[in-house]
Amino acid sequence: MATDGHLTGRVALVAGATRGAGRGIAVELGAAGATVYVTGRTTRERRSEYDRPETIEETAELVERAGGVGIAVPTDHLVHEQVRELVERVDREQGRLDVLVNDIWGGEKLTGWNQPVWEHDLDAGLRLLRLGVETHLVTAHYALPLLIREPGGLLVEVTDGTSEYNAAHYRLSPFYDLAKVSVNRMAWAHSRDLEAHGATAVSLTPGWMRSEIMLEVFGVREENWRDAVAGEPHFAISETPRFVGRAVAALAADPERGRWNGESLSSGQLAREYGFTDLDGSRPDAFRYLVEVQEAGRPADTDGYR
Repeated sequence: MATDGHLTGRVALVAGATRGAGRGIAVELGAAGATVYVTGRTTRERRSEYDRPETIEETAELVERAGGVGIAVPTDHLVHEQVRELVERVDREQGRLDVLVNDIWGGEKLTGWNQPVWEHDLDAGLRLLRLGVETHLVTAHYALPLLIREPGGLLVEVTDGTSEYNAAHYRLSPFYDLAKVSVNRMAWAHSRDLEAHGATAVSLTPGWMRSEIMLEVFGVREENWRDAVAGEPHFAISETPRFVGRAVAALAADPERGRWNGESLSSGQLAREYGFTDLDGSRPDAFRYLVEVQEAGRPADTDGYR
């Protein structure tokens, strides 16, 4: 795949890029020509407690194939020393950081859906908050001083749900709900601090994303994902991880991105703004669809929504 070159010479750090949105974002930054450091806990030598096959080395190779420079750095973002050493390495090798994407998560197997706090496993819930919130703060603490060294830096906090959507919807677990709302607010808080340095902070959510885990849940592959629509018609609005990746690449390439500072954004919203599409040429707008079709009890119909 040839690079479009919009981000040639830019340096990005995608924290939590082993799979899912992080991988999709890293690849699309690479496709735009960036040098992309990708982190995670699963390597070819060692798996995290997820016990899944995707590795950060694979992500770095996909970045290279897309046209960028991919550099895999094993990192546990709860271990302060590892994060400090990661940022020192970026500084030593590149002398700059233009884009920081905080996509660290790790909570799928820890969430008890539809369980009130007194029924939810407490240790699992608190671990989820550490993985989904504390990691973002640790990474920001060490990486933002490098990001603001020169004006124009971009911080993207990846979450699930826009601030508007999450404010009106319970996300089916007190721990999951708090984690995702916290990341939205975190981006807004960082935006207040970064504005004086000419940098931009946003939170960004994909829609119903066809991550590796989600495809397995539905028993399909990306090549035949539409087979799952028979059992779950609203899955027709789903999107690839590359779609949110293109959203990040578009933000990073926009010289006027400061107009978004502090905003809570979605992949579908930015596709309308910047004109990019998903891999199939469509523009799924999942959060508008959720409210106007699925939650309104209307039959599944993506006409006008992708």
